[in-house]
Amino acid sequence: MARVAHRCIGESLDRAHAATIKLISADGDLPSVQLPTKALRLIGEVLGALSERKSVTVVSAKREMTTVEAANYLHVSRPFVIREMEAGRLPHRMVGTHRRVQFEDLHAYKQRMLASQKDALRQLAENANELGLDY
Repeated sequence: MARVAHRCIGESLDRAHAATIKLISADGDLPSVQLPTKALRLIGEVLGALSERKSVTVVSAKREMTTVEAANYLHVSRPFVIREMEAGRLPHRMVGTHRRVQFEDLHAYKQRMLASQKDALRQLAENANELGLDY
């Protein structure tokens, strides 16, 4: 059901700049609901992820996270997050003695980390190729 709904929302938004969703309950029709295009795209993405049995979390970009939450998001240890903050690679602010990082900064850091990892793997593959270590 989620896969079909994801496809329908995607096709609707590809054809038009705006779309309307009609909710139907067991008791009868409910009024049509108009949502902004961004909201429909988000709903479509969530449905797509759910259809692939992926977990979904919606977080405001302005939400501040603790070092524990940041470590969980990055799949690293809390001490690693703190070292990155102290080194200036991950922006944060102090709230008393506690560090807080905005989700949008954390997400940007994760994207930089992933790009760096991809570059390192590409370089490793090139080095292996130059050394004749192709498999």
